[in-house]
Amino acid sequence: MATTATSSLPSGIVKYEDYQAQQKAKPTNENMGQTEFLTLFTTQLKNQNPLDPVKNEAFVAQLAQFSQLEATTAMKTSMQNLVSSLANDRLLGATSLIGKTVGVPDGPVMVTDTTVSQGVVNAPTGADGIKVQIFNDKGILVRTQIMGAQPPGDVTIAWDGTNDGGTTVPNGTYRYVASVNSNGSVTKPTVNTYAQVTGVSSAGTADGTMLLEVAGGKTVNLADVKRISY
Repeated sequence: MATTATSSLPSGIVKYEDYQAQQKAKPTNENMGQTEFLTLFTTQLKNQNPLDPVKNEAFVAQLAQFSQLEATTAMKTSMQNLVSSLANDRLLGATSLIGKTVGVPDGPVMVTDTTVSQGVVNAPTGADGIKVQIFNDKGILVRTQIMGAQPPGDVTIAWDGTNDGGTTVPNGTYRYVASVNSNGSVTKPTVNTYAQVTGVSSAGTADGTMLLEVAGGKTVNLADVKRISY
């Protein structure tokens, strides 16, 4: 008399479907590798019900599913390594700017015994007049300059380092604010000031953005730099 195969499995052995369900219930960092998959799959084949064996289509589908998952995981790892490598290359390339002078949007105006940082403001349609205000690091207005009509393009702001009374201001960090009068309307465009790059960093930026540290303590996105002087 033929014996009827039982669907129960020996102790310690579970069906592949049950194993998958268990894996889904586990934390995402516990993944089955290729060796574990093949071991489990072979065990499943050895202990399958001979009256209801795994169909060839199911066998191929499971192997294809695992192969696709493995390929996707490998691709993800390769992309992460590529991104990390490119970030390192960008950081290394950006270090060549250390010591160079760059145009920093709303950057610090450094006053020393010998120099005063210049600035540049863009007037795409020209200007009937430009008012430039200089503030110290405490936000106190120390000087107001009035510039006449300007042609379209970049306008250089030059300050001699004196206040409205004609006295030389103390060394330190200042700020330019420009008001451009053009065709009857007044705008306040960003003033780009020249500052020396003292360091480069990508720390704290999730997308690997390069940040330039410039004299005066300001940090600026490399993408925002419009001009570099050698």
